[in-house]
Amino acid sequence: MKIALMMENSQAAKNATIWGELTSVAEQQSHTVYNVGMNDEYDHHLTYIHLGIMASLLINSKAVDFIVTGCGTGQGAMLSLNAHPNVVCGYCLEPSDAFLFNQINNGNAISLAFAKGFGWAAELNARYIFEKAFTGDRGEGYPVERRAPQQENANILNSIKAATSKDNYLDTLRAIDVELLKTAVAGPRFQECFFEHCQDEEIKTFVRGLVA
Repeated sequence: MKIALMMENSQAAKNATIWGELTSVAEQQSHTVYNVGMNDEYDHHLTYIHLGIMASLLINSKAVDFIVTGCGTGQGAMLSLNAHPNVVCGYCLEPSDAFLFNQINNGNAISLAFAKGFGWAAELNARYIFEKAFTGDRGEGYPVERRAPQQENANILNSIKAATSKDNYLDTLRAIDVELLKTAVAGPRFQECFFEHCQDEEIKTFVRGLVA
């Protein structure tokens, strides 16, 4: 599985810590992680609004399979990602949140709080969240006797999201302020991940137009 890590400006100083914990867990599961920003003061300025656009492009183009993101509270990043088609982002403050989201909702993104409650041993909490998010089979249900209705409801929720996003995906992008789009795709690490792994030529052409 290909995983992208993305963080907004207010929490960029914690990127190295989160990157270390995420990669240590992902490598044990043979997953590949891409750090697409932002991680230091030299990165261009990203807000949680940009994170949603970045996640949307990476997921819809199949450049990556999963997104790890967050902001000060984790709420803004979660809402921003969930505003986009085909992105299902859960809110994880502790390992049990990640486990239950993994098993019951089986989404493709998680959002963490990188300021609120981020104190002593916060890096351990992040590591345990990643362990529960990426270990074992997904969508198995919890408790196991609730597997069938939980899987059915997850599928129904995905179908409702698809029904409310009927426009062509590129049309949804074109409806967004172009300056927001340009900033979201401006990072060199994002571009490297996107252009190397993008599986949709139309989306790739669109993004090339933004960075030209």
